[in-house]
Amino acid sequence: MRKSISQISTVSAALLLLSGAAYAADAATDEDIANQRAALAKSTKGAGFGPQSPRDIESKTGANARAFGSAPAYSEMNLCNIHFHENAEHKGGEFTKFAGNGNGKGAGTGFVYSGTLTNAEKAPYANKVGSGKYGDLAPGDTIEVHYVHTTAQVTPGPTLGACLSDSIGNPQLRVETQVYVIVNDDNALNFVDLTKHEVVNGLHQAINIPSNTGTAIQYDGSTTGPGYNEKGSPFQVTWSVRPKVAKVSISSLETWLKSNTFDEGYAHGVRNLVTNPDLLSSIE
Repeated sequence: MRKSISQISTVSAALLLLSGAAYAADAATDEDIANQRAALAKSTKGAGFGPQSPRDIESKTGANARAFGSAPAYSEMNLCNIHFHENAEHKGGEFTKFAGNGNGKGAGTGFVYSGTLTNAEKAPYANKVGSGKYGDLAPGDTIEVHYVHTTAQVTPGPTLGACLSDSIGNPQLRVETQVYVIVNDDNALNFVDLTKHEVVNGLHQAINIPSNTGTAIQYDGSTTGPGYNEKGSPFQVTWSVRPKVAKVSISSLETWLKSNTFDEGYAHGVRNLVTNPDLLSSIE
């Protein structure tokens, strides 16, 4: 569906969900991250931003009371996009191990699977998979997959732009979130199957989102991505984050990255965990 000029501008801004600043080799210090958080607090103070993401899903406190209605269940919405980030953007459940500050621009940071893998599961894979600005993927790596849904009448496609339409300027958005750990095991879950989508009762649906990875934590937040490390995201999103990690085969991930509906070829970067209570909603 064609977008209006004004909507294209909105979509361009929204693409910060999917991309960060260019990769820099220099590692960020604790002071660098603290400065980014201070800049975020300053740029959002009194500006009326709603609650932000990502967050620690085990912490229920938050002081941001900007009201917006929670999105319907994803089964009542259209799947519009699937993408993933290298390392988990959220913290909690089975992904509580901090990867480090990274470069301060989305690479090398976030949270990783806190469990253990066998030597066979961690065995090196013959090919490079998902090479991009944030590196490539290997057995033992963690990814956070975002199944994005919208109340707009759309078909699944690339970027957040696929979730918007000329007919509804402010659709409700929901992200069903699953963290996976990549393993060198073809008997593990198949990423092509995990992202399979079809029309069910007139709505586009991802039909194989795991249902055995714990009760999802639901909260009000925003879009993510490292482009929002120092400024607030203006998009309102209902999040459902599953606490348990599932294992996915690297060969199937390689296959999906070579050809998929969403033009995804590599992992996206990670936004700093939001810790400022003024930028977090309370979780019931």
